[in-house]
Amino acid sequence: MRIRSLTCGLALLVVTGLSAAATASDPVNDVNTFIGTKDEGNTFPGASAPFGMIQVGPIGSHYAGWQYDDKKIRGFGHFFLSGAGCWEQGGLISILPVTGEIGAGNRFAFDTTGVETFDQMRYASAYDHQGEIGKPGYYKVRLTDYGGIDAETTAATRVGAERYTYAGNAQANVLVNLGQANARHRVLHSNIQIIDDHSVEGSLETLSFCGGSTYTTWFRLEFDRPFKAHGTWSKLSAAPGSRESSADESPNGAWFTFDTKESRSVTIVSAVSHVDADGARGNLRSGGYADGKPLGFDRIRQNAQEVWRKQLGGVRVRGGTAEDRVVFYTSLYHTLLQPLTGNDADGRYRGWDGKTHKAEGWTYYEFFSLWDIYRAQNQMIAMLRPDRARDIARSVVTIAEQGGWLPRWGYANYETNTMTGDPVTPFLADLWKYGALRDDEARRAYAALKQNADHVPPASWREEGRAGNRNYIAKGFVEYDKDYRQKKTMDVDQNHAASATFEYAQADCALALMARGLDENADAQRWAARSGNWRNLWDASVVDAEHGGFKGFPRPKTLDGNWYSPKDKPYSPTSEDGFHEGTAWQYQWLQQQDVPALVKAMGGAAETQKRLDVFFALDKLLADPLHAARKEWVMGAYDYYNQFRYNPNNEPDLHSPWMYTLTGAPWKTAVVVRAAQTLFTDGPSGVTGNDDLGTMSAWYLFSALGLYPGMPGTGHLLLHTPRFEHAEIDLADGKTLTIDAPGADGAKLQYVAGAQIDGRAQSRVYTDWDTLRRGATIRYVLTDKAPDWGTHAADLPPAACPNPAAK
Repeated sequence: MRIRSLTCGLALLVVTGLSAAATASDPVNDVNTFIGTKDEGNTFPGASAPFGMIQVGPIGSHYAGWQYDDKKIRGFGHFFLSGAGCWEQGGLISILPVTGEIGAGNRFAFDTTGVETFDQMRYASAYDHQGEIGKPGYYKVRLTDYGGIDAETTAATRVGAERYTYAGNAQANVLVNLGQANARHRVLHSNIQIIDDHSVEGSLETLSFCGGSTYTTWFRLEFDRPFKAHGTWSKLSAAPGSRESSADESPNGAWFTFDTKESRSVTIVSAVSHVDADGARGNLRSGGYADGKPLGFDRIRQNAQEVWRKQLGGVRVRGGTAEDRVVFYTSLYHTLLQPLTGNDADGRYRGWDGKTHKAEGWTYYEFFSLWDIYRAQNQMIAMLRPDRARDIARSVVTIAEQGGWLPRWGYANYETNTMTGDPVTPFLADLWKYGALRDDEARRAYAALKQNADHVPPASWREEGRAGNRNYIAKGFVEYDKDYRQKKTMDVDQNHAASATFEYAQADCALALMARGLDENADAQRWAARSGNWRNLWDASVVDAEHGGFKGFPRPKTLDGNWYSPKDKPYSPTSEDGFHEGTAWQYQWLQQQDVPALVKAMGGAAETQKRLDVFFALDKLLADPLHAARKEWVMGAYDYYNQFRYNPNNEPDLHSPWMYTLTGAPWKTAVVVRAAQTLFTDGPSGVTGNDDLGTMSAWYLFSALGLYPGMPGTGHLLLHTPRFEHAEIDLADGKTLTIDAPGADGAKLQYVAGAQIDGRAQSRVYTDWDTLRRGATIRYVLTDKAPDWGTHAADLPPAACPNPAAK
């Protein structure tokens, strides 16, 4: 993620006595798509299919699309990402229904002085939250300007639809604006062509995502009835009757006028393609027609919501409050939105080599926020949708084969180089361990991962890859140079060298585990040894006297091997120096590959526990578990730095509540997880920070189910207190994972006193995916007093890469 915030104005978790039955409620109705549309959650309320290519929803003033407190809707766009934290994303093909004459004096024309007013910021419409609906596959809102217009949207995998119903007898128009999109999303070139009296085609070339590269989107729109008049506009003029217009980074679009005597509604069916105009046409025919006839809005909506009902119904929960259920199913909804379908209905897609390829018998996916999703969303999809996970894995490997290198943050068919470290390695290593990479595909993935781990992309490639690899391999750490500017785009590891070193080291262990499983033992040994390189940046002399007096923290080194020191003050583990969107306090826990070694570096188990207690403000959580998190943890916008507390709004320390479990105190994990769950609510502010393409939502799902992914590449799932009394999860081949926790109550602190898996006592604090994937029943016994379950050394998972020698 790039930009995130979480204000203290979030609504508190409301605890009610209502209980939700496991089968009585429609999961589609249990989703609130407005959750996360405020306070930088950056989700969108509009319509989308699971992993859909096209999304149709409102555009407001925010760079991510629309925020709940936006005063006006500028249009309805046809592409959005859910929860991403960077500018230049989405809102393409902005459509707005309006009324009145197209001409001088209106908000959508040119006035007598020649001032441009075909500007969505000027002709935007006010709207009313009263009666607004946001459900999977369906969005509805009433525009209160222009005499009142009801706007509805829906979407299938490759087709979108919108229906506009006008209230009065004024002239009904539809504006199609190609020159503008979401705020800060630059449209470099656009063209529109009116094909006949009910269809429109065109394309847009945009510069997208964190100052990234350009890519082209082709589109086709079909109206359900003929328009009686039309025209186009450009920077200098409006042209009634014109059938075509193009522009370079300037106003461009068309208007369409409809007769409202026989019908006051207009439906538009839309499709896009990243390949060509034929792709958009084929996508519309494939998803918008049946037996040669248009499906129409209601049929597309019905089909879309049936798909969502099946997807969401694959997980069934019982217990908890009504709000718990809404938060859970909305989190599941957000988790299943991305990555996006990338190939057209005919299988064609635009590869990272710029050429057109064809996916035959599988789906090619795009848009990979790997630094975020490798931590929780990736594993959740692998569990719930193994067929999708296989195609996702294949897509990432195909990107490497066609583009030359593995991605880090892949947007459409190019690399943005957003964020740092090596997230693609734990991402693919986990997919391998969860069974999504098999046989030849596993070997292909391994070859790409090996290249990524041991080399640096040439200057002629766009990808940064492991930009710090030269010094990391030679000396065992990435050198810190905050002024390093020889970067291709966005982020580079040398600017965040300490966190990059920790991320490389964890990735090395994940890859060593995969290598061992593929009998590549020499590689496995080499990477396992490198996974200890975090020690090279552990400065045992650093003391944080202000926050508990703890000794020993990560600290960056410069190229000459010396510890980095600021010019005007001593080094502080709460500073930003050398860390990406975090501090040494938060990144010290990103060392899951050899927890015993970390415990030793921190001065032993007792000192490690004390350090975790300060990090989480455990005493305050115990005293006030439903409110303390908002008072004690990192909450403010952009508060990455000068922090020593847990940051639940960002990825680097998401796993850290389970460091208690890995160090022999699982009951404390339960305290922290309960506190963190209070930050997820049934309201627009109900997500912690940017949702980051489902990452935070997937974190919540795991926390509520009583399982959390362990060290990448191990397949371990750490056990903790569930939020629901009963859960059933559909797995592959008709198998079911059942989780029972009689008496589970999210309104109070509860601890695991004992557990069973398929009737066998489970003293260990973890299980693994191989045990669960064929179907299993986990049964928890809960207590309200801290037990000794999971506190013994034999109960803990072994180090994944034990005692590696640092470089």
